[in-house]
Amino acid sequence: MPKSIIRRWLPTPDQVRANKGLRFFGSLLHDPNLFHLNRHSVSVAFAVGVFTSFLPLPGQMLIAALLALWFRCNLPLSMILVWISNPVTMPAIFYATYKLGAWILGTPPLDFRIELSWEWLTGEVGKIWLPLFFGSVLSGIFFAAVSYFAMQGLWRWHVIKRWKTRIANRSAIG
Repeated sequence: MPKSIIRRWLPTPDQVRANKGLRFFGSLLHDPNLFHLNRHSVSVAFAVGVFTSFLPLPGQMLIAALLALWFRCNLPLSMILVWISNPVTMPAIFYATYKLGAWILGTPPLDFRIELSWEWLTGEVGKIWLPLFFGSVLSGIFFAAVSYFAMQGLWRWHVIKRWKTRIANRSAIG
């Protein structure tokens, strides 16, 4: 993948370190591996971000940051990819993962409506949490693996394409 395109969208290491919400990480944010843009770092960041976006938990960005620190992958990219599950896509994602979890666990799916309210959270989540969490983790693992290998393949394809272009340019000049 072109580093210049990715760099254009990501914050700088200094901007990340200056973020008030991440200051409690302290000196951990000074690890240069958290900001590298190479095939491994970007692929793992995609896997971390996509996996975390499927978790039906509050604080997904914090979870992605902790996983990025643990796996030593690109921190900003991991945190940005969590926004795959946003207020527009979240109901569809979590409904599908609930249905998957209920199907795999063999439990009859309940009819419910997702509402972003405290009453719904305290009343309904107790009934659906196991299939929802199980389906979300399985979906997260699956799509994280797909995104990891897709990024590995795209990065490799881009490098080979640039290499062939360089060889063709050298042949044309010489």
